[in-house]
Amino acid sequence: MKRLLSLTVALMLVAAGSVSTAAEVKSGIEVGGRVGAYTVNDCTGPNAGKSLCYRCQYGGRPVVNIFAREMDGNVQELIAKIDEKVGQNRDKKMAAFVVHLTDDADKSSSELKKIADSKKIKNTPLTNFEGQAGPSSYKISKDADITVLMWVNSKVKVNHAFKKGDLSKDKINSLVKETSKILK
Repeated sequence: MKRLLSLTVALMLVAAGSVSTAAEVKSGIEVGGRVGAYTVNDCTGPNAGKSLCYRCQYGGRPVVNIFAREMDGNVQELIAKIDEKVGQNRDKKMAAFVVHLTDDADKSSSELKKIADSKKIKNTPLTNFEGQAGPSSYKISKDADITVLMWVNSKVKVNHAFKKGDLSKDKINSLVKETSKILK
């Protein structure tokens, strides 16, 4: 009986541990928080080659801000779908920008230009930020490969973060649907 009880307790501890690791990563400004200004290097947008603050430029508009440490296929798919959504919502002045968190800005810039061309990104500037940590006031977790923030009037309405390999097609579709929270 003691062995059975010990085995049960051990299995419960293992199960509890696996649930907590499966939970979504906390990263970025929490829902209800206010977004601050920060500067990025524009690689593909209307200000390509310049450093600027898109958060400042977009003002109170509905905005999707994607932070990514790697630009794998799923991240590129997310960017393409958000770009399409921005194009469909020009009348609502929806905007988006992507921030590649990198330690090699030159390599990143070249990669982002290729992605913009191959995915035909027209409405969403692809930018980079030197340093894997990202802007300090945004509290991007080192455990998050991707952090997606959506805001309107500088107030965060949506925040999701994903560990490396956790962004799936279903999650991409769910994120695109959640843009409705900033388009009301």
